[in-house]
Amino acid sequence: MNEQAIIPVLLEEFHQRLKLLKGLVPRKAAFPDIENKIKVAIGMRRTGKTYFIFQKILQLMREGVSLTTIIYINLEDDRLLPLTRDKLAGLLDGFYSIYPENHEKKCYLFLDEIQNVDDWAIVIRRFFDSKNVEIYLTGSSAKLLSKEIATSLRGRSLATEIWPYSFAEYLQASHTVIDKKTYGAITRDKLMQAFRQYLEVGGFPEVVSYEKSTREQALQDYVTIVTYRDIIERHNIVNPGVIKYMIVTMIANVAKPFSINKFYNDLKSQGYKINKDCLYEYAQHIEDAFLTFSVPLYSVSIRKVQANPKKIYAIDTGLIRAMSLLHVDDLGRLFENLIYLDLRRQGFIIHYYLTQARYEVDFLVQTPQGKKELIQVTLDMSDSDTKMREERALTAAMNELNIPGRIITLDSYLRDGIAS
Repeated sequence: MNEQAIIPVLLEEFHQRLKLLKGLVPRKAAFPDIENKIKVAIGMRRTGKTYFIFQKILQLMREGVSLTTIIYINLEDDRLLPLTRDKLAGLLDGFYSIYPENHEKKCYLFLDEIQNVDDWAIVIRRFFDSKNVEIYLTGSSAKLLSKEIATSLRGRSLATEIWPYSFAEYLQASHTVIDKKTYGAITRDKLMQAFRQYLEVGGFPEVVSYEKSTREQALQDYVTIVTYRDIIERHNIVNPGVIKYMIVTMIANVAKPFSINKFYNDLKSQGYKINKDCLYEYAQHIEDAFLTFSVPLYSVSIRKVQANPKKIYAIDTGLIRAMSLLHVDDLGRLFENLIYLDLRRQGFIIHYYLTQARYEVDFLVQTPQGKKELIQVTLDMSDSDTKMREERALTAAMNELNIPGRIITLDSYLRDGIAS
């Protein structure tokens, strides 16, 4: 089926899908309200990027934008294969052929999973420069998007990261109503129950209502799809067994330092033959696909930063539990992972810090405006040894760096979130 023939089919399916959308959980993220910029939503598969752009489409319609000036194309649709830049251009030209009056109107182009089209940026730039359009893209690869954006779009775009549901979004998605205005024992117990469920279920929108075995299978399938489609196939990985083992190892060790050297020696002991540079590349591919994230040491010494391993965090606590044996005894690490994700949602630059006595502070964060803060994370401060250890590290770091700091406990998180 050629582009001219398939566009009416895609438009009809898009219009029908809009009619079926009900009860969308409003995402806290939003596209920046800036004109003359291509808006890009990036994040791991299944985090809700598609519904995020449908949220924008519904907003435009409420504001009076005509549906005939809007097109949505899912570039994962197998009917569009093989995807080339010429086919993408043909699809968009076909939209204008159906509505020729749109040549004189402002139109809204929504293209989902744009990285599936080779040289997509060339087509997008042409339409952006030659038409009166607002363009919205989604993608599942940070590296590919950033490469194309830097080389072809040249400052024409702004990216918004889409993450799994936050705790607040999860409460809404699971229809859990808790009034935090009267925070006391009853409210705390309700929040605690919901929070433990959130750590178990995670924030991927599709699985929130699934029962446990189905949810865990779905989350494992997410990892498999991302591993093959966004890592192995896209980067022509010749050692798929190594990268799959690397992913499982990283996810099982969240909130801990991950050393490429140690992992390399582990592989050697098992008979794998691979050079260390490949492992560094694999780690970057995994991060580009939004499966895991690395947090470097904060130091003015580049040598010190490079000599210390990075700490690893994963995209979602439910996914961590589905892929590892982290359960009740590891709530502290899951909680720290959750705080990391909340900090990323707020756009912080994140490091960890080791004091001169090598006491660790979990996070040293910096806002886009340059304001720094130290954050220590612990479930509970009631134990005197825990209190002493956490405060000792934080106090030493505050004195060494002259940066303010605070400790986030589960109780303070349930009451206030991570707001200062």
